[in-house]
Amino acid sequence: MSDPGRLAGRRALVTGGGRGIGAAIARRLASEGAAVAINYVANASAANELVSELKAEGHQAAAFRADVAERTQIKGLITQVVDAFGGLDILASNAGVEHFGRLESIDDEDFQRVFRTNVAGQLFATQAAAAAMTSGGRILLTSSISARIAVYAHTLYAASKAAVSAMALNLAPELAERGIAINAIAPGGTATDMAADVATEYTHPALREVPPALVTKSMNAVGRLAEPDEIAAVAAFLLSPEASYLTGATIDASGGYI
Repeated sequence: MSDPGRLAGRRALVTGGGRGIGAAIARRLASEGAAVAINYVANASAANELVSELKAEGHQAAAFRADVAERTQIKGLITQVVDAFGGLDILASNAGVEHFGRLESIDDEDFQRVFRTNVAGQLFATQAAAAAMTSGGRILLTSSISARIAVYAHTLYAASKAAVSAMALNLAPELAERGIAINAIAPGGTATDMAADVATEYTHPALREVPPALVTKSMNAVGRLAEPDEIAAVAAFLLSPEASYLTGATIDASGGYI
């Protein structure tokens, strides 16, 4: 008899689940027995391809479009997922946007774009998801190693991710009263298409002539970027019953950032 998985019977929503780390989390949660709702905002084809892949493997999955930067769309998303799956037990809040820019270049539009998605989007996704959950629910927010290290011209993004860690910590006692755990994961450099688009930005301008392989090797104790599956493995643990005594924490998944 096959093992049904530690998440059997659980219903999960992964925001920004169509690609990169989000897609890896969706695959991992499904492999452990969860029914998975995959949220996307623009790339419907990637989300639908992932749903087809999971269904072909015998998993329950569906795709839902919503912009997490819009509170009304978040509420609608949670309603759709609950209607489709009969409830919600897990939220992996993964959707986010990047930003690099020196202090003098940051404007209101930049601030609104980054904080509406990375901070407000995660706050209101948590609010709506928690309202739909019963005792035993688990929520995972996405912070970043950038919240605790200095990266050139990365202030706005780093500040948004520091806010996410603060949310997880401060929401923990409220949600614990209802039997719901909330944590955050802080990935380091990860081999995704979004990271590839801004890879050179993570290197100080004075070091951009150094071979990229040497820069990557110097980033952490492991000496390489993470694979999305490695981040997803940590996420799956934090969303599982095995992490029953963890809440309010931000878990560093950076390969031992130096």
